Amino acid sequence: MSTSLSISPEERGRLDHIATLQNFMVERVQAWSHINSGSHNRAGIDEMRGVLRDAFEPLGGVITDRDLKAGTYVTAAGKQTDVDYAPALEIEVRPDAPIQIVLTGHYDTVFPKAFHFQAPKWLDDETINGPGVADMKGGIIVMLEALKALEQHSAKDNVGYTILLSPDEEIGSPGSAPRLAQLGRKSHIGLTFEPALADGSLAGARKGSGNFAVIIKGRAAHAGREHHLGRNAITAMARFATRLDELNGQREGVTFNFAKLDGGGATNIVPELAVGRFNVRMIETEDLAWISARIDELIAQTNLEDGITAELTGGFSRPPKPMAPANAQVFDWVKQAGALLGQEIKWAMSGGVCEGNNLWASGCPNVDTLGVRGGDIHSDREFVKVASFTERAQLAALILMKIASGEFNAGMVKDMAMADLEAAIKAKA
Repeated sequence: MSTSLSISPEERGRLDHIATLQNFMVERVQAWSHINSGSHNRAGIDEMRGVLRDAFEPLGGVITDRDLKAGTYVTAAGKQTDVDYAPALEIEVRPDAPIQIVLTGHYDTVFPKAFHFQAPKWLDDETINGPGVADMKGGIIVMLEALKALEQHSAKDNVGYTILLSPDEEIGSPGSAPRLAQLGRKSHIGLTFEPALADGSLAGARKGSGNFAVIIKGRAAHAGREHHLGRNAITAMARFATRLDELNGQREGVTFNFAKLDGGGATNIVPELAVGRFNVRMIETEDLAWISARIDELIAQTNLEDGITAELTGGFSRPPKPMAPANAQVFDWVKQAGALLGQEIKWAMSGGVCEGNNLWASGCPNVDTLGVRGGDIHSDREFVKVASFTERAQLAALILMKIASGEFNAGMVKDMAMADLEAAIKAKA
């Protein structure tokens, strides 16, 4: 850690101003939490995007509703159908500056429109419980106030940035993934505002993830008169799921989770269709080939069964994000900035995935848990520690100002990241 790094009087002024915004940030997250913006609630998504457009307008950048790539989804009836996603909100500021940063966040939540968890409430003087307060409407607020501080800094013209606020992160970023890749390739560094843990720890290396659906077709028959003529798709799926589960433990850090089964109907009919959905997690990029080979073997094995056909859909949505040297350098900057603010920054391996995985895959070193301190996300117990609005906004602002001043060399870490990726490609060749 550098011994000469310090907070300049100019930076101190910007950080002190952030401290005056604590109540404003807390009130804002409560207002945003009231908007149900579940990934599949298009009306709520559109409402939230409009609120964000107004909130980010003071940055003075070019604001665009960025159309996302359409996706596909396998219905419970085994049909692949097209899916259109709501636009992302993109804000571009100083695109010609010598250093470019991509800042990402998502404004969708996991909570459906009819879910009982719809409004925030105080649990105690330090904690608010509510949908999205941590994951990640709170993080978006932190991002915005940090950028406002940067815009008041004398070295701001050294840095340009693009903000991508996505409506589909909680369903794997199927629409926004191509845009994340584009922004990652052109940016020197990425900052993502997923929530930190309640104690302030950040995610370090992250596992990768893949989502798959398998469609198994058999033959319908009367369960009494002609049971012998039927071919039961559900029992075939059960055999597939059992074999898939038996792959757990065969390779370190690789997990298979069979999560959902659709199919069947009346009890007097042999079911002719089953749709199963499963998730795969892995630590190393090299795991992907092994996983693909094992899944292909199971599909082939199922197709050998009399009267049964199996079709695999889906794929790997987010590759692993290792603690490569470039990412480690960015984390060291976060640690240095935290130390100047009296914040002890720690991190640990995470089995979760986020937009940071996508950015790294495109060659963009990044830190992806700069949001508020919180916990119990993806449940009706989700909470945020309110003191962390000031803490994290100051932390992100200081990092941005140090990049703008050149004390944190973003160009250097981009070069390191590209060298890492080139070495990995050569190793595979």
